[in-house]
Amino acid sequence: MPSILIVDDKDSLRDMLTRTLSMEGYEVETASDGKDALKMADARRFDVVLTDLKLPSMDGIEILSRLKERDPSLEVIMMTGFGTIETAVHAMKLGAFDFLTKPFDPEHLSLLLKRALQNQRLAAENVLLREELSTRIGESEIIGVSSKMHEVTELVRKVAGSDSTVLLCGESGTGKELFARAVHMLSVRQKRSYVAINCAAIPRELLENELFGSERGAFTGAVARKIGKFEIASGGTIFLDEVGDLEPSLQAKLLRVLQERQIERLGGTKPVPVDVRVIAATNADLADGIKKGSFREDLYYRLAVFPITIPPLRDRPDDIPVLAEHFVIRYAQEMKKGKVRLSKEARDLLVKYHWPGNVRELENTIERAMILCERRTIGPEQLAIRLRRTDEIYLREGAGLKDIGQHASAQAERAAIIRVLKETRGNKRKAAKVLQIDYTTLFEKLKRYTIDYKNL
Repeated sequence: MPSILIVDDKDSLRDMLTRTLSMEGYEVETASDGKDALKMADARRFDVVLTDLKLPSMDGIEILSRLKERDPSLEVIMMTGFGTIETAVHAMKLGAFDFLTKPFDPEHLSLLLKRALQNQRLAAENVLLREELSTRIGESEIIGVSSKMHEVTELVRKVAGSDSTVLLCGESGTGKELFARAVHMLSVRQKRSYVAINCAAIPRELLENELFGSERGAFTGAVARKIGKFEIASGGTIFLDEVGDLEPSLQAKLLRVLQERQIERLGGTKPVPVDVRVIAATNADLADGIKKGSFREDLYYRLAVFPITIPPLRDRPDDIPVLAEHFVIRYAQEMKKGKVRLSKEARDLLVKYHWPGNVRELENTIERAMILCERRTIGPEQLAIRLRRTDEIYLREGAGLKDIGQHASAQAERAAIIRVLKETRGNKRKAAKVLQIDYTTLFEKLKRYTIDYKNL
């Protein structure tokens, strides 16, 4: 259960937030001032701190600074009145996740908390890539031993030192945001803001406001100035995920930002200069989008100053066992299961699978297998819940005759079992006798091939 610390000197607000967040499944504790908040943060770890900017004895900026010194991974959300928005922006540049203008919608707070927790989880699991991406980049250990991964990490290392715009291309689940963070963390901007926004996850009518901000009265409901992500990221890096989903009008505005290094808020009349490095990512074919007229060619060339293509997992099979073992160790520790290993059969099955969801799917597969594993070894039967049936596994390009033979044999074996079970009307003991195998072996094959003998 995620833990939230609320810091505010108003009893009514603390009580309201406690009730609201507790009903949503959060563990909530409260403090009326900064001193109590710091004591509570020293006593235990919180996932998110929600603090007011104006507090007695110690303001929100000082609380933010001290909390970040203690735990840099802690997400802090600032609450502010209309007159202190500029201070809130300053707080975000010091490491706050975001800010809320009072009075705020509880649904907006709920969404913000979910985003903060997701951001924290990514940071914790990826360790901002200084640990995940590794030896090849000159830090700790790399997760991957293939030549293709070596090439990609070398490109990341080389471009990080410049201020060039980077375009990361690759399928979903290949870790594009991980590489974006690596570019930021290895650059001279590493101590400044890193702001990520998914262009496909926000409704089109709201995305412009999120990116460029708005002035008070710019539209119905705009009761205060809103600072956009580009302005917040000034001095640091902005990561635009799924940039291929931008509508034409926003593409034109983004092009202007890249050309002139300034933005204009909705309802504003003066340009606002921004010093920001842009890293964009897409799983779409932007060249095809240019042909169809859905993506601007001039924007493409502005974004693709330094393109990097992240290869799908199926094209680097040497990395699959290494990644799988990494996830096994991680989840064994998290679930306190001691030392767990993958069987040879399980490793072989993982390498043969085509992984349409890439590294994200592999991680999910190992996590679920670890939950099911009751012994010290993960076998194919635990992986079967995530992998396709053996007769549906796509052999990777360049598979040898041995793999092809095993694949064909499995298909034939499954078909024979189904035929005999139909003939014996689902009687497994009779079927085992006809197939000349013992009952236990037949039962294992039924699980391996996910054969529902009751509905044949």
